[in-house]
Amino acid sequence: MRRRNFLYGAAGALATLTGGAFLAHKRPGGSAMAETFEITKTEDEWRAILTEQQFAVLREEATERAFTSPLNNEKRAGLFHCAGCDLPLYSSEVKYDSGTGWPSFWEALPNAIGTRPDNSLFMTRTECHCRRCGGHLGHIFDDGPQPTGKRHCINGVAMQFRPGPTMPS
Repeated sequence: MRRRNFLYGAAGALATLTGGAFLAHKRPGGSAMAETFEITKTEDEWRAILTEQQFAVLREEATERAFTSPLNNEKRAGLFHCAGCDLPLYSSEVKYDSGTGWPSFWEALPNAIGTRPDNSLFMTRTECHCRRCGGHLGHIFDDGPQPTGKRHCINGVAMQFRPGPTMPS
């Protein structure tokens, strides 16, 4: 059994046992609330513009339950934007079905995301966030398709899809 499958299975079992739609990740407020970014808001301001689920993922680093995002099945041409600040993050041209239950991409748009080490869940992963507002998006793994070999495993609730051109204007 691959480590990824084991971890996803364990996370799914935990979500089922707790009855929650989200797995609370690390810390209340998350690192996105602690750092300074181009777009900053107070917790109350973020809560006013985000749904409860978006706030949990983007600001508290929660994870949406696998296979629940309608963006998994999004096949139209267009751009995936940050749900917090509307920055274009990913093009539909680099989206693929990884079978993991979350929207997956092999590359972000230029200057769209930031990364940092995430040492939770007893392993080191690469966390990715919106470079403009710091919103937690998901993680990047080294098991994706060519040409990058990367899998950006992104919470669908952290993004909004806009059909149309596949590159920002």
